Amino acid sequence: MRARHPRQAGRNPKKGPRTRISAASVLALALFSGIPVFAQEDPPPNCTDPQTQTDMNICANLDFQNADKALNEQYRKTREIMRSWDSDLSESAKGAEKALLKAQRAWIDYRDGHCQAVGFQVSGGSIAPLVVSNCLADLTRTRTAELKQLAAGIGN
Repeated sequence: MRARHPRQAGRNPKKGPRTRISAASVLALALFSGIPVFAQEDPPPNCTDPQTQTDMNICANLDFQNADKALNEQYRKTREIMRSWDSDLSESAKGAEKALLKAQRAWIDYRDGHCQAVGFQVSGGSIAPLVVSNCLADLTRTRTAELKQLAAGIGN
């Protein structure tokens, strides 16, 4: 029997070239065919009564995300009001919207840095994400109230 040429290795003369299926091909086929490949995600935790540290961390992060959404909504409203104040002023007196933007950027740096520092009290512990998220949520809610008060104007 004759040795096969390297280019012919893997060929069966009666069946044609041998097909190799890679793991990536199988995964792609499964993903695009609708066949479940991975386990379903865990359901979200019950944030009214979280039972594990992981659930508490997840719930604290969700609380922060909700507070951040409220902040962004109030910031947009406050910015619009500041823009309207600027529209009533002469060019040399304008600057309310610019001052708000400067303050908000500084506040974000403060909030993130402060909560990072607070987190170092429990650095490396499983409670660290909870502590940081709670700090972020608390400061964010306080800032939202400040923006609401600013938008309401003096005396409100």
